[in-house]
Amino acid sequence: MQSDAIFLVAGLCLLLAVALPRVLGRVALSPPIVLVAIGMVLGLTPLVDGIPLDPVEGGKVVEHLTELTVLIALMGVGLALDRPLLLRSRASWRAWSPTWRLLAITMPLCIGGVALLGWWVLGIAPAAALLLGAVLSPTDPVLASDVQVGGPADLENDGLDADEVDEDDEVRFALTSEAGLNDGLAFPFVYAAILLASAGTFADWGLKWVTWYLIGKVAIGVLAGLVVGWVLGKVAFRSRSTSLRLAEQNEPLLALAALLTAYGVGEVAGGYGFLAVFTCAMTVRAAERHHDYQRSMHEVVERLERLFTLLVLLLLGVELTNGLLANLDWRGVVVGLALVFVFRPVFGMVGLSIAPRPRGEPGGLGPRERLATAFFGVRGIGSLYYLSYALGKADFPEARWLWSTVAFTVVLSVFVHGVTATPVMGWLDKRRAATGARAR
Repeated sequence: MQSDAIFLVAGLCLLLAVALPRVLGRVALSPPIVLVAIGMVLGLTPLVDGIPLDPVEGGKVVEHLTELTVLIALMGVGLALDRPLLLRSRASWRAWSPTWRLLAITMPLCIGGVALLGWWVLGIAPAAALLLGAVLSPTDPVLASDVQVGGPADLENDGLDADEVDEDDEVRFALTSEAGLNDGLAFPFVYAAILLASAGTFADWGLKWVTWYLIGKVAIGVLAGLVVGWVLGKVAFRSRSTSLRLAEQNEPLLALAALLTAYGVGEVAGGYGFLAVFTCAMTVRAAERHHDYQRSMHEVVERLERLFTLLVLLLLGVELTNGLLANLDWRGVVVGLALVFVFRPVFGMVGLSIAPRPRGEPGGLGPRERLATAFFGVRGIGSLYYLSYALGKADFPEARWLWSTVAFTVVLSVFVHGVTATPVMGWLDKRRAATGARAR
């Protein structure tokens, strides 16, 4: 009887996952908030009794579930970006300047800020403090969908010129591209925390960390994604064999094949698989940027991402009412509040305000746009993955406290950013439309 009830609840929740985005589209309430709340209610029922959901005891299950969810989101993010990144074009690199500033300035400052707050002010062990900074600093590619670009542009139906796509919404572009690339900087610091907990002082492993974890694995991940994406894009769009030109057959499952292949090649080669997947997605997109097939692939990935996000958020909600926050103390609350309301907004403004590009140019953000971009650094499922991964690689005595703190911060971000995303982004859209109308 209990298993039958679980199927009933799962079916109802799946219906909610399909309906909620449309129902809540005009309301300052995001689907993740509702799904977490449903999970919390579900956690109070006997339906989940006997299911191993504890993130410490069942760490591998949590790790692989969140890993797959993030991978699917990264593929979707890479396919959604209309703006190309041309390696030989200086103008193209400039158009991505908000992304580089968020990665090179804001994110390291957030990692350092959380780590110093945890270690120097709150008395947390150095390895645990560094791990906390590393897992909480990346903007999440999964739960940040409310403030990201919607998907590949349809030039014919949207009335856009090939050179104008994605150039008029710098906030969404900056947050989307940041979410796709910041794993390349988060993972090295996760490894630094692991090494600090298991291999002694920085003097013992610092050189290896810089040369291999910070540089080598990033380069391998990017290269793996470029190669896999180039090969699959060449085959899908330009193969001499009509049976292999999947774009003409409109077979969108190529997106999943590309995801798994890129991740596998990147990891087997020793690089960061997350970077490989995002780079592969962008490379496949660049193979034929304005083909309808891009939208077909993105739609498949988007639906799959919605299903996995549903499952993770429901399980997170279940655990919230079953002891996940049992080890939360005032120190964890301080860390979460400081990151969401102080570190990310302040350091985001610092990074975006250093020699900014003029507003109206690709990569240019006005003061209000910089503030919105700085504020919407959503914490989410990526943080849960990094934490479960690290706890599986090294012994952290503060494991349960870390889980409580990270879960609190993620839920805080889901609520704060979920409530504010719709009105703030709507207000920015109206301002941008009004400015464009005056310019014409």
